[in-house]
Amino acid sequence: MNKFSVLKEYFGYDTFRPGQETLIDAVLAGRDVLGIMPTGAGKSLCYQVPALLLPGITLVISPLISLMKDQVQALNQAGIHAAYINSSLTEGQIRKALKLAAEGRYKIIYAAPERLETYEFLQFAKAVEISMLTVDEAHCISQWGQDFRPSYLKILQFLKELDRRPVLSAFTATATEKVKEDVLCVLGLKDPAVLVTGFDRKNLYFAVENTRKKDTYVQTYIREHPKESGIIYCATRKNVDKLWQNLAEMGIDAARYHAGMSNEERRQAQEDFIYDRLPVMVATNAFGMGIDKSNVRYVLHYNMPQSMENYYQEAGRAGRDGEPAECILLYSPQDIAVNRFLMDSKEMNAEFTSSEWEAVRERDEERLRSMTYYCMTADCLRAYILRYFGEPGAGDCQNCSNCMTEMESLDVTEDAKKILACIQETGQRYGVNVIAGTLAASDRAKLREYGVSRFPSFGSLKEKTEPQIKQIISQMEIEGLLDSTKDKYALLKLNACSQEVMKGQRSVVLKKRKAAEHPETAAASMGKTRNSDLLNSRGLELFERLRSLRIKIAKEEGMPPYIIFSDKTLVDLCIRAPKSREEMLKVSGVGEHKFQRYGQAFLEEIREFIQGKEEKLYFGELEEIERERNGDVLDDPRKRPAKKEEFFLTKEQAEKFPYQEFYFAAELAQQMNALREEGKVKKTSGAEIFRRMQAQGYAREERMDGRWLKVVTREGEDFGLRLGLRTSRTGTEYEDLCYGEQAQREIVSWFVREEGQGEILESWT
Repeated sequence: MNKFSVLKEYFGYDTFRPGQETLIDAVLAGRDVLGIMPTGAGKSLCYQVPALLLPGITLVISPLISLMKDQVQALNQAGIHAAYINSSLTEGQIRKALKLAAEGRYKIIYAAPERLETYEFLQFAKAVEISMLTVDEAHCISQWGQDFRPSYLKILQFLKELDRRPVLSAFTATATEKVKEDVLCVLGLKDPAVLVTGFDRKNLYFAVENTRKKDTYVQTYIREHPKESGIIYCATRKNVDKLWQNLAEMGIDAARYHAGMSNEERRQAQEDFIYDRLPVMVATNAFGMGIDKSNVRYVLHYNMPQSMENYYQEAGRAGRDGEPAECILLYSPQDIAVNRFLMDSKEMNAEFTSSEWEAVRERDEERLRSMTYYCMTADCLRAYILRYFGEPGAGDCQNCSNCMTEMESLDVTEDAKKILACIQETGQRYGVNVIAGTLAASDRAKLREYGVSRFPSFGSLKEKTEPQIKQIISQMEIEGLLDSTKDKYALLKLNACSQEVMKGQRSVVLKKRKAAEHPETAAASMGKTRNSDLLNSRGLELFERLRSLRIKIAKEEGMPPYIIFSDKTLVDLCIRAPKSREEMLKVSGVGEHKFQRYGQAFLEEIREFIQGKEEKLYFGELEEIERERNGDVLDDPRKRPAKKEEFFLTKEQAEKFPYQEFYFAAELAQQMNALREEGKVKKTSGAEIFRRMQAQGYAREERMDGRWLKVVTREGEDFGLRLGLRTSRTGTEYEDLCYGEQAQREIVSWFVREEGQGEILESWT
């Protein structure tokens, strides 16, 4: 066999993703490798494919039990014999696994780093041929990384004990330049092939929402994304419990996960999420590192994380299948104080000296500042992330909230001069809170204690709020017009550029989003094409039937549904509607072994659905879809499709609308979206329709008994709105807005516009 036959037969793919083949060839040539590739780029294949071609065993060092189980389960499903050795097994099970491995039963063995120093495992390693040792999550070996694990240093001693040094391969998704150098040095990689494919995840939409009503935002978002799998990260256990309880009261099914729960509770919650029994997971950062769930469609951060490394790693758990997904951070200034409290509460790592620990704390402060700047910047969020990891970011990605929102530029040079004067007058001895409070003339006890009212700059910006002043200070720091010390006090300091601003030689411009009508409940989706958006109504019907079949098989075999087939594969099955083994093997993600296990069941389901008819189950042309999936459209600017227009319907399309007695908002949006010109016009959403109802005064939300409920006004009743009962998956009934036929006709007419016109004929007022 060669690498291409292995790729097709076991994994079901015809071609390698960018970077994979380079690393595989290097390993097969006997070279060490370091691969820094974003989540979803296919790092696992870079060692799994050569593992099947090398003569001996590949040993994979992995940090988490859940990650090992997931990988081994997926490999066995693909027809590859693999095993894991960790503390979840009994000693008898471990001895049996090592015996079978020594007899040649397994080509790939996953092990925890702690296992390497045990006598039994070391004797096994010396007795067999280990062709390659792979270090997964390699950033854990670096003391400068955000996830340093001292146990990873055991790898070095283990290698010295072996009679023959195997090929070393190391992989990670998040590594700054310093961490990359540390991994190369500590592991002692020899003449390594180093590949950094880039940190950009083009399928991810990034957004920062500055909101105080976080619970309302989360509830609205989940309801607008029914059946979709998502993770909501909170900074504290208390927030996890509170949000989880609020969702339950609203009839929203969710699991929760944090370190304060028992092992059994965490295991059950994790399985409920992985096996798609519960679509939403509310968790602290204790959840996720070992989760390979491919169909997570969104990751919401209820609180700001402590670092860009943590944020990108957690956000990166969305869209691992390469399909569009959303990463939304709900920011409030209180998040900074919470994170600083959590940092101060961390116990000193015994592996560090006091000076090393102090250096770590300084880096933690730097990371927190960078994370804060991300939440405050008005520039392209994707470009900010890429620059942080040392990669050029051009900006204007058109797939983040800042690039998709109209901005206004404000000249704040005079305000900046007053800020700099205040810093200078106070002797550069204070941080942002004191400076902002002084300028705003705040009457806080600490400010009175410092006697800041004696400075001429006291109250010089009293027309502004402290958050507004802090925003200008943050912008100045981002532009290098102002410095701050690297300790936890972050004292503001002037620099040469500060002097240029004070002398009028340099201006300061602040970009701000233009005010939205209802920012607290604004939906994040910007009309991106998701995998199932390729399917027409009949295609979606088949997709749901295939999903049900997948769940049935998963329950019978006791494994996560996405390991059987990913959502991406199900969509491809709907598009191609294969009728034979040969046709099904052309589907992305279907290899020979997967077909032997599941192919016939899916072929029969498709055959029963189609009933021998020739029908098209998708929008567009198959060649165009394949071209876009292969990256041709994304990677070549000349081939990119024209920018989609905001949602509208032509008169001819509107005349085809299927009016009925009533629709809920999401159903109404779905019917209108089905009529639009898919490749040219963006989608609308139920959230957008409801926001328009609020703007017209037809409906509103009120908090009653701790829950947010929709209310129809008298004008709304006249318009054709009423409340109807809906039932959640757990059987809980709740009221939602119904749109009668009269309302449907009005709403559809509002979106009608003639071809070539720039505005909707009858616009919202």
